[in-house]
Amino acid sequence: MTEDVRAAARRMYAAFNAHDHAAAADIFTADFHSHPLGTTGPESVTRSWQRFHEAFPDAEVVVEDMVVEGDTAAVRTSVRGVPGQPRPTMLEIFRVRDGRIAELWGLSSLRRS
Repeated sequence: MTEDVRAAARRMYAAFNAHDHAAAADIFTADFHSHPLGTTGPESVTRSWQRFHEAFPDAEVVVEDMVVEGDTAAVRTSVRGVPGQPRPTMLEIFRVRDGRIAELWGLSSLRRS
């Protein structure tokens, strides 16, 4: 299971960095829940990624650390390509079910206007 969880997280970051918004349908469960955004479903991820890429088209998430235990991954990332801010960092925790991300919790130092 550990490798399935790690693979799901890596797929998510690769799709985000490639601006492959449609991949969310294959990465997130149909009942996916984002706790920080209070949204559900992979289409909510697609909308969030699209808005982020519109604001920061050169943004790239870099995985700095990943710890996996059971069905859960904790990932510390940094974000390149966000002008006017020191390199933002994020801490995200994912719960994976059947190879797809089912839940997400997260904190970010990214300043939003």
